[in-house]
Amino acid sequence: MAHSIQKANDNFRKAREGAFYGVSAYLIWGLFPLYFKLVAHIPPLEIVAHRVIWSVLLIIIIVSGTSQWKSVKLAISQPGTLIILSVSSILITLNWFVFMYAVSHNQLTQSSIGYFINPLISMALGFLFLRERMTKWQKVSFVIAAIGILYYTIQFNQIPWISLLLASTFSFYGLIRKTANVKSLPGLTIETFLIGPFALGYLIYLKYIGDGAFLNSSIRSGLLLPISGILTAAPLALFTIAARRLQLITVAFLQFITPSLHFFLAVFIYNEPLSYTHLFSFILIWIGLVIYSFEAIRHSSNLAKDVIHTYVARKKEQKIQ
Repeated sequence: MAHSIQKANDNFRKAREGAFYGVSAYLIWGLFPLYFKLVAHIPPLEIVAHRVIWSVLLIIIIVSGTSQWKSVKLAISQPGTLIILSVSSILITLNWFVFMYAVSHNQLTQSSIGYFINPLISMALGFLFLRERMTKWQKVSFVIAAIGILYYTIQFNQIPWISLLLASTFSFYGLIRKTANVKSLPGLTIETFLIGPFALGYLIYLKYIGDGAFLNSSIRSGLLLPISGILTAAPLALFTIAARRLQLITVAFLQFITPSLHFFLAVFIYNEPLSYTHLFSFILIWIGLVIYSFEAIRHSSNLAKDVIHTYVARKKEQKIQ
């Protein structure tokens, strides 16, 4: 029984830590447009290349400072790790490019919808591949949110490819990082190192033809582009930690933080058009989120009570005996 209680405590602790890291990551991602709008005049692919290169430099410093190069070498030596992380690095790089395209082309509303769709795909992947189960009310919340997103998609009268690509690439990235047998920082290190040579080659090519923005454009661009490394690596590291501590279903609903902030910035800061379709879809999605949140809190509370009651009952039995 003591072992069961310790295990329950460990699970609660991991869940709290996972929630903290997850919320932090999604808050940073949600505020991304404030930064990337400042460099929106630079082509999206060039910004992605800078994000990769500056992330590599930052991660080298972090790994060296925390003496984790042995963990990185151990992860590389594991069978199939390079293949798995090669796929995840491609997915996250594609996700970055599509997001930068949305920012530079004033499509933050589509970006927000994409990240609203993302949790639904994550929950479906958790159900299909990880055998995660939803309670009755979690299923209800899922259906309500899905209706909101489906209604929005139908009203587009066209395939929202930005939304769909953002949602699918990041959902599958989350699944791969959760199931990959590698810790957060070593995995992120390998991912950035795998894509780094391609990013560096592209930036060298731009420099050769005299078309790169870094040091050839304004002083502001020269100062802002290196910051992209911190903004890229920090939330991604927080996310991978959270993904390993939380159910994919829980991670899915935390993801509503990012699109909600994107939606707010798109409408109230950058004056993208707001229609009744946006409002109706947004309300339905958040109703689903509230239902799920209350159900998750109730389920956690009941689990804790069950553990305590079982422990007390067992102690009483031992005294009687």
